[in-house]
Amino acid sequence: MKPRIAVLGCGYWGGNHIRTLKSLDALHAVSDVDSSRAERFAAEQGCLAVTPDELFARDDIDAVVMALPPQFHADFAIRAVEAGKDVLVEKPIALTVPDAERAVKAARDNGRVFMTGHVLRFHPAFEGLKALVDKGELGEIGYIHSHRLGLGKFHAENDALWDLAPHDLSMILAITGTAPIEVRGEGAALLNHLSDFAHLHMRFPNGMRGHLFASRLNPYRERRLTVVGTKGMAVFDDVEPQERKLAVYRHAVWQDDRGQWTSTMNEPTYIPLENAMPLTRELEHFIHCIETREEPRTGAEEALGVLRILTAGTVTHD
Repeated sequence: MKPRIAVLGCGYWGGNHIRTLKSLDALHAVSDVDSSRAERFAAEQGCLAVTPDELFARDDIDAVVMALPPQFHADFAIRAVEAGKDVLVEKPIALTVPDAERAVKAARDNGRVFMTGHVLRFHPAFEGLKALVDKGELGEIGYIHSHRLGLGKFHAENDALWDLAPHDLSMILAITGTAPIEVRGEGAALLNHLSDFAHLHMRFPNGMRGHLFASRLNPYRERRLTVVGTKGMAVFDDVEPQERKLAVYRHAVWQDDRGQWTSTMNEPTYIPLENAMPLTRELEHFIHCIETREEPRTGAEEALGVLRILTAGTVTHD
């Protein structure tokens, strides 16, 4: 019997979780502070609609997926794990590191699975990119940069960095395997006091460097992660169609006998990918961790690492 999972938060992304869990035969209940919204989803999906208080009190709910405004994630996650339920908390898991640490500690103290919704870690293109790195196909990695640009969304609590960067930081940490030793942030606010444009510059213990650019005031969409190694370069471009999302460039750069730098450019090789939905893979992994008690791929330590970088790189505006 699969775990009985409830979704807390029936907004846009919560709705995606609801439909996906239903397709996996794991949806048991939905909940929202707006009871009419929860009841609509319950009627559509054939599950229970419960209030948040009921959700935590029920013995027939094994785990909770939380897709709330991030300022509520930590307190609700603590309530869930103290009620004996495993949790998947959407990014960011809190708006401060101390709040996130409280939630993580509560999960550990109560022996509960704590997973973070860094869904792009489960994208076939990123999994393919990570495999290339792990196999040494790109050589020694020296630089990683990501661009996540577009128009909106605009939040009262989150700036462009906190809203857009967690997915990319999760992927960067997965590739580097370590936290940065230096983080420098730059930001610009045009609409109000929150950064609409954000840059992060990172330096890692092994000499690797990283750069991230996030914008919610951009006239075009860009969703690109680039990894530069000594043997090749790879690009995960989520705007491209499936067959072109992961490209490998075998460019070569070297010094000739006279000490002059020269290079050759080659056409990209596109890596074949499985046609699978990242959210489905993420929720399948959550179910697997509930059943086996394994540590999630996107577990507590990664979530805390992402929050520490966000905090260090945040720029405040008057």
